[in-house]
Amino acid sequence: MAKREKTTEKNKKGGLKIGAQKLRAKLLKSYYGNPIKDMKLIAITGTTGKTTVAHYVHEILKVAGEQVAVLASDQPFKIGMLHKFLSDAWKAGANYVVVTVPAEGLRDNVFYGLPITVAAMTNFVATSSFSDMTPEEFLENEKTLFDMNPEIVILNHDDLNYSTFETFKGKKKTLTFGHTSSDVKILNSKLYPKGTEATLSINSEVTTVATFVPGETATSYMAAAAAIASSLGVGNERIIEGVAEYNPE
Repeated sequence: MAKREKTTEKNKKGGLKIGAQKLRAKLLKSYYGNPIKDMKLIAITGTTGKTTVAHYVHEILKVAGEQVAVLASDQPFKIGMLHKFLSDAWKAGANYVVVTVPAEGLRDNVFYGLPITVAAMTNFVATSSFSDMTPEEFLENEKTLFDMNPEIVILNHDDLNYSTFETFKGKKKTLTFGHTSSDVKILNSKLYPKGTEATLSINSEVTTVATFVPGETATSYMAAAAAIASSLGVGNERIIEGVAEYNPE
């Protein structure tokens, strides 16, 4: 009986916290004048690679002639920081904002009430190091992004948990990336000491992209960025240029 009472009390406190956070989101949105209405939000989530993909997309959109701001970190950030970033981006004339989406932020409703143009997932790797969340809770929080009715959804077809996410669809379109049966298909890759090269099929057109980021995972991250850019109508030449522009050093 005592255990049930503790669970009920925990749920009640959790509900109050969520309610307070949603109210704060509404107040911040109003305080800053709702700048997101004039910009397109690209939200990138996943266990790893969020920051790299965000920077790829940032560079691709820049070479495509767009005004774009990026907030990319593997660490969670507070709701006030996000809304201030959106306000600063709008003042700087941005029409696109690229933001990484940690599971903790989704759990804490940091993105509550924001319209999502693109929601993309790099991968889901179940580990035992999810801060204060179990892998199951982490996965559940990741799903919430795709419940926010994004216009476009980008999914990793290679991911072991793809079957969990394939039911999530964008209002306008859904694209996948990976080695098989994908809209952006990885045909092959070459690894170098200081970079990675990959041959991709984008819209049935074979394209080679290269990055200063080393390692096999960079191949998947380049494919994810290519899928996001392609879904927004960016041509392959701009994708090649943008990926090459990003240097993490």
